[in-house]
This record gives sequence, structure tokens and C-alpha cells, in this order.
Amino acid sequence: MLHFFNNTLNVSGALPGGPGLDQNAEFLHPVGMSEVNAAEKLALIRHSVSHIMAQAVTSLFPGTRVAIGPSIENGFYYDFDLPQAITNEDLSAVEEEMKKLIDSKQDFVRVELSREEALKRFAGEPFKTELINELPEGEIISVYENRTTGGEAGGNCLWADLCRGPHVNNTREIHSGAFKLQNIAGAYWRGDEKRPMLTRIYGTAWENPKDLKAYLAFLEEVEKRDHRRLGRELDLFSTHEEAGAGLIYWHPNGGRMRVAVEDFWRTEHYRNGYEILYTPHIGKSWLWETSGHLGFYRANMYSPMEIDNQDYIIKPMNCPFHIMIYKNKQRSYRDLPLRWAELGTVYRYERSGVLHGLLRVRGFTQDDAHIFCTPEQMESEIREVLRFSLWIWKVFGFKDIKAYLATKPAESVGEQSRWDAALESLRKAVDAEGLAYEMDEGGGAFYGPKIDLKIKDALGREWQMTTIQFDFNEPERFDMTFVDTDGQHKRPYMIHRALLGSLERFFGVLIEHFGGAFPAWIAPEQAAVIPVSENFNDYAKKVMAELKAKDLRVSAELDDSRLNAKIRECQNRKIPYMLVAGQREADEGTVSIRLRDGRQLAPMKAADFAAYLEEKVKTRSLEL
Repeated sequence: MLHFFNNTLNVSGALPGGPGLDQNAEFLHPVGMSEVNAAEKLALIRHSVSHIMAQAVTSLFPGTRVAIGPSIENGFYYDFDLPQAITNEDLSAVEEEMKKLIDSKQDFVRVELSREEALKRFAGEPFKTELINELPEGEIISVYENRTTGGEAGGNCLWADLCRGPHVNNTREIHSGAFKLQNIAGAYWRGDEKRPMLTRIYGTAWENPKDLKAYLAFLEEVEKRDHRRLGRELDLFSTHEEAGAGLIYWHPNGGRMRVAVEDFWRTEHYRNGYEILYTPHIGKSWLWETSGHLGFYRANMYSPMEIDNQDYIIKPMNCPFHIMIYKNKQRSYRDLPLRWAELGTVYRYERSGVLHGLLRVRGFTQDDAHIFCTPEQMESEIREVLRFSLWIWKVFGFKDIKAYLATKPAESVGEQSRWDAALESLRKAVDAEGLAYEMDEGGGAFYGPKIDLKIKDALGREWQMTTIQFDFNEPERFDMTFVDTDGQHKRPYMIHRALLGSLERFFGVLIEHFGGAFPAWIAPEQAAVIPVSENFNDYAKKVMAELKAKDLRVSAELDDSRLNAKIRECQNRKIPYMLVAGQREADEGTVSIRLRDGRQLAPMKAADFAAYLEEKVKTRSLEL
């Protein structure tokens, strides 16, 4: 996710020829770096380096029109309308020009303009004039000029940028060896597919070369763990643009992993008092009209299809269907709470530019659940959901977890008192688990407050996964009732809950967390039997059959490759255990056991190894 520096207008641009300062404008220097904290200091550096990059690009490619260029998490980017196509190979020339500009010791000087002065100054710059015209009446419009060093009243303007700032005072505060341009991408102007496609250049900048080197090493590790790359190498899944963007094709290896995880998920849900539902993929549009989603969520829903002269919609969420099951008969307080879960595949529209492997898709399976309870049960149910969620994540090896409590957004439904009561129940649940949390003001769903859980992976990256959402909207809209102890019909409370989030996103994170080297209970191939030569293929087949009879996922490497080549191949497939079988093993009825990390276990009989591996699977061990 991109985090913009909070003082940045995100409006940037070049002024060809660098016109001088208007006599009626006021100029100011920004806050010096000695007066800001470390995070703000980095943001100042990155924002300033983005301007230097734009200055270099406009110098190298005359006629360039500049769009926006903010600092973002770990770096910056800039969007350009270039007079010619450029590639990543051109970035080295831009970097060299940037180093020259940094070494020239330019001042960053703030200039404040009226709307008329700004429009005059940016005449011929369509992106700038559009943004200026959209600013509220009376808004301060500022330009940052890159000037030759000459004090507040001196120095010639070399380049200028429409920007709120702030920036460093002088390029002396930027280390010319502590930045790097990373890649080029396409980006629609203002994210609108109907607007011009621009060239976006991404870069990173740090306080010193040591920090840059550490970050680039981190990126190398991220690249090694990229789930799209590992998905191909381990033959887990694929995507096919020609058949439909944002849709995942699970291969046999990925299917095995999904079955292992889904079987675990179902078992634990039954153990925790849930029942499992299956619901249709389409329904009449009135379901989502009634729920309110058509009013609040239409942009992410696919257009209706006509069936029997009525509008049907492919489902973007499962909750209206679960409500239909609830309403199938009259419910009593004795029935509640009802905990209903579903691995339900849903479809939501995402722009093609944001689709990203398993992490951002158009069709995905939610590990969804809805809990219907009495008002008195609400607090204990929320606490139980949170406990269950934290336990699930720890089973998969994620222990660094943080909660975010999301409050009422501007567009919402329901009385404030009910929002307050629900939020307090969420807060108590988080406190009871001793979980660190932050407030996410205005981040709730339109129908109620929520808890979002963010986990950190092996590289320290944070991912938003679990969500626990309170809803007092749909029970009202669908006229849901239960008969209470006093014989009166009352509204149940409703809790939406997804623990893993979506299975696609979950597997994307899981692949990158383990770097494809999964624990044995999840791994698509748990063991491979490797005969030292073709003479022992029959024995290898016998061992494989014995292990498969125990429902273990085992293969036999029966081709005519050399032993070392077979071992390398199994290591590349990240198979946890390699069972080597030669003359001695065949004579003794054993296998020699090599772990994928190169360690060795003592030789075992096939039955003993099966028991060893079964215990690893049963306990869901994260260790080999």
C-alpha cells in the first residue's frame, strides 16, 4: 500500500525555461531537516529526490509534460507524458543527470501564488491547470523552485514544481549515492482508464548508501519470494489474460495445498461450533438492493444479467444468501448463536491496472462466516471469533499480529448509540486478548464497526487479512427476527467474519512467507523416493505405495537422471523429504532420509518414516 507524505499536495510539474518569481508572490523556505523526526526526514528526502528526477527527465527529454510525483513508502514515483517511449535501460542516464543536479547544490525555495498567477505560470501544462482549477477558492497555491544557491533573495530558477511541499533546504542534504531508480510502469492520469496513459518512473531514496544497500538486498529477497514466480516454478497456479484477467487457475500442486488447508479449516470450524453452508453463485438483484450493497458497493459489482425477464447478479459477497437460510424458518433464542461458515467464491470488479497475481483478483474464495446472536451474546461471540482467528494464524506460523479498530465512516447506517456499543464490544475483545491495536477513524463498513487484523510475514511486511465486522443494517433490512424468552419477536445481531480473508490472497502471502518451502503438512509433495539407479525403481515404487496408503503425498523419481540431479530437482521443487533407496536400503527394507535443507535423518523403515511424517502432519509442525 502506498502511504503519501501528509503535507504533499501530490501536484507536481516542470516549468520549461524556469520563469522567474512574480514580484507579488511570497517565498518561504521549508522546515529544516534538523527539526523533523526520522520518518519525516526520509519523506522530505524522497519528495525532494522526486523533484530532482523530474528535473532530470525534462532536461533529457525536452517536451516532457509532468503530472504528479509524491513520496511513497520506501521511495517515490513521478508520472510523465513523454515525447518518446523510454525503457528501464534509459534509467541509468536519468540517474547520472540526477547526480549532477544534486552535486550542483541547488536550493529548494517555496513560492506562493494566487490562482491567476498559477494558471498563467502553468499555461500549456494541462495536468497542472486541471489540478489548479480543482483547488478550493482561497487555497494557498505553492510552487517549489530549484534555484542556484543564492540565498532567499538570490539564485536563478532552474526548474519549478507545483507542490505543497515541504522539501529539504538544499540538495546538499541529499546523498547522491543513496538513491536508485527502479522501474518504469504505465499509469492512467488520475487512475482513470478513460484518461491518458502516462509513463511512471519509480525510485527509492535513503539517508545514506548503507541504508540503500540494505533495502536493495531486501528487495532481492522479496523478488526470490514473489508468489507469482514461485507459483510458476512450483507449478501451483496460473493466470490467463486471454481467458479473463484476474482469475486464478489452480494446478494439481496448488490444488493439493488448497485441499490440505481447506480440510484443516473445515475440521476446526466444526470443532469451534460452526456449521458449513453452500450457497449459489448468482441471485436476484433485489437481494443486494435490500442489503444496501447496490447503493454503497455498486462500483465493485458486475452488471446484472437477465434471466426470465428478471435481473440476476453474480455474487460479490455471501451474506444475503446466509440470511435467506436464516429466514427459512422462525428462530428462537434457544437456536442462537448460529455460527455459519462457507468457503464461498465471489466476484468483484477490479481495474486491470491493480490486478496482481493472487493478491488482487476478480474471483476469489472467502473463508466467510456469519454469526447470528442475541444482543446479550454479542460481546462473547466477538471475543470468541477473535480468539479463534489468532489461533488459526499462529498455526500457520504468524505470531506478529496487530489489530485496527475501524469506526463509523461518513456514509453509514444505524444509530450512533448502536455503533458506540458495538465498537466497545470490539475494543473489549481486543483488550481481553492483550493485542496491540490502533484506531482506524472512519474505516468501518457502512453497516457497522470492525476489527481488521494485520500480520507480519518473514520479511517483516504487514498484510491486512482477518476482518470481524459488526452489522445492524441487514437484520433490519431483511426483517430478521427471533423469538426471545419473553415471547416477543426481536432483531438478532449479525457479525461478518473472514479469518484468512480470501484463499487466493492467503496463499499469496503464505507462499511468500515460506518462500515456497512449506511445512510438510501443507506441502503439495511431502516426500520423494529417489532410487540411486534404475535397478531400484521397483523398490522405490513399493516404498511410494506404502506411504501413499497412509494418505501421504509422495512421488517416485524414476527417470534415468543421475542421483545428484534428482536430488537437485527435488530441492528445486522444495520437497521436504527425499528418501534415497539403493542396494543397502533395499536389503534392509529402509530408506536414507535427506531433508531439503541438506540435513540427514537416520535411515528408517518405510513404516517408521510414515509414522514420523504422520505425526508432523497431525501436529501441523512448522519444522521438518
